[in-house]
Amino acid sequence: MPSRAARRSPGFTQSDVASWAHSGTGLYEGKPKVEDLRLIATLFPETLHIVARADAGIKSVADLKGKRVSIDEPGSGTIVDARIVLEAYGLSEKDIEAEYLKPGPSGEKMRDGGLDAYFFVGGFPAGAITEIASSMNITLVPVTGPEAEKILGQYTFFSKNTVPAETYKGVGATETLSVAAQLVTNAKQPEDLVYNITKSLYAEETQKALAAGHAKGKAITIENAVTSAGIPFHPGAEKYFREVGALK
Repeated sequence: MPSRAARRSPGFTQSDVASWAHSGTGLYEGKPKVEDLRLIATLFPETLHIVARADAGIKSVADLKGKRVSIDEPGSGTIVDARIVLEAYGLSEKDIEAEYLKPGPSGEKMRDGGLDAYFFVGGFPAGAITEIASSMNITLVPVTGPEAEKILGQYTFFSKNTVPAETYKGVGATETLSVAAQLVTNAKQPEDLVYNITKSLYAEETQKALAAGHAKGKAITIENAVTSAGIPFHPGAEKYFREVGALK
């Protein structure tokens, strides 16, 4: 969730959580809106994984009906995303044997035969999924078609995403959706300060360091910066992105 620090200075969150905080929906239903939350930049995708046992016969989200599925803990961002996806395919928690486990315990239970599938939102390759794929046959369930288009049209914090083939052992390329890791701040922060932070993030030397430091660092690009917004840009960030042509 957007940290208290993000209300005063830059902080990290996911695009879905930021959108809910700003609008008072989702995880923030019934709570005060964080109306001063502003986007500096979208950083990289946090991919929606639906991990399933390869022998469970789950080829689409619709096939989750009647299956034992973990949708993460109450209060998590993943559980709200899971409900959105299920609803788009005409399902609810009542149509599955829902479990409410974190990804680690979900993977362990699936390995032991007590679970057919589970939802996980995070960057790939996810270490826990890589570990499971090395010890059992798994598949990733695609989130595609008119149902996915409906989600994309309704929720601006989602984007299309593809998990490349063999990201996880034996799993082919899988089309799905993603939310985004974001750098956010408070609307009251000075425009010049946020402009300079944004400009520094996309300076040539910073970009080289990010690309060399981690696989996801390569995704922190100008092109990705203005996707999956979900909340308004801070004027300082908007000014920079308009100068470089990323925003029109």
